[in-house]
Amino acid sequence: MRTLIRQGRLVDPVSGIGGVMDILIENGTVAVIGSNISEPDAQVIKASGLTVCAGLVDLHAHLMEPGFEYRETIATGVRAAVAGGFTSIACMPDTHPPIDIPGGIAYIKERSAQAGAARIVPVAALSKSRQGQEPCNYEELKAAGAAALSDARPISNANLVRDAMILAHRQGLTVLSCCEDPDLAQNFAINEGRVSRQLRIPGRPAIAEELQVMRDAMLAEETGAAVHICRVSTAKSVSIIRRFKKKGVPITCETCPPYFTFTENEVLQQGSPARLEPPLRTPADVEAIIEGLKDNTIDAIASGHFPLADAETSRPLVQVPAGVSALETTLAASLTALYHTGEMSLSDILRKLTINPAHILRLPSAGRLAIGLEADLVLFDPNQEWTVEPESFLSLGRNTPFAGKTLKGKVKYTMVGGELVYRSE
Repeated sequence: MRTLIRQGRLVDPVSGIGGVMDILIENGTVAVIGSNISEPDAQVIKASGLTVCAGLVDLHAHLMEPGFEYRETIATGVRAAVAGGFTSIACMPDTHPPIDIPGGIAYIKERSAQAGAARIVPVAALSKSRQGQEPCNYEELKAAGAAALSDARPISNANLVRDAMILAHRQGLTVLSCCEDPDLAQNFAINEGRVSRQLRIPGRPAIAEELQVMRDAMLAEETGAAVHICRVSTAKSVSIIRRFKKKGVPITCETCPPYFTFTENEVLQQGSPARLEPPLRTPADVEAIIEGLKDNTIDAIASGHFPLADAETSRPLVQVPAGVSALETTLAASLTALYHTGEMSLSDILRKLTINPAHILRLPSAGRLAIGLEADLVLFDPNQEWTVEPESFLSLGRNTPFAGKTLKGKVKYTMVGGELVYRSE
């Protein structure tokens, strides 16, 4: 089968190729990129006015299956992913049971094959049962198909983290680190600061994140392991990572759209929907996050997708679990906050959503649009405005601080392996 994408604006951060072009897809791969391609028998997608780029790669999504299917299933998660332009998504291991043995990886792969749509990249647990006490067998997990390691929550045991980094380095696996000191954070609902004092509730101090960022950066320097810091939210965290990067330490990091869009003031306006983990921070933190994206201290933009059931989101602020249903809003929220404000170029934003996360996960062909590679593509209108209506999400989760917000940038088509898996109605 042949598909011809005609007259789309190609943006390729890897090669630097851009401009209005045609793309011919044949047998699931990109066959030709050029101008005025003539293929009378091909299915034609008219892409005039649309941006065409490699399918997005998500470093950080919680798909909840097995064990928490009332929040999300793999089938609903991948449908939400392609609606948001993601063609590859890293599936975190905080399931029940956790993904800590090869059989867990096999289950994810089987359910992924049944669901179709996006490609699922399994992330295995760093420690057995995610208890932070004993490393898993990383050699077996890698052989089974694990792309990276994470407990998907903070680990207090520094000795375990150090040993795990040494072992992960030997296997060529990246450690995805969720940084927060549990004793300082104590599962408090919001940032410690002006808003927490105004509401007279305890807050999570920024230093809870920063202490563990510093610890894991130092351990990365000592062990040589590739360490990736998840969901960076504070100015000092950005500063610490910048400092270690300049020293040549193999450390990378991500942030998520809420952390460069909203401040803690959103809690006063929205209440429970604005409860995230880590929490929304101050205007100075938001400014530092944007600067970190611009100077490449922050390598990637991830969804941080963590859907919740309706019964959970109806609880009061101090009782609602932290989370955000984000696969369907990440691209648009990034364009709205960074591209349409003039903070970053479209190519630089897409680099943080495609090739950079693919490199961190060591996926050699993902995040790239090139002749001979599988045709994982997204076509979007960067200028189309739309209002976020959670009830229309394909994800089971409806929890988002973007509800009712107007975003600018709409996915129109998503292709995986040359197959059209999403088309906007």
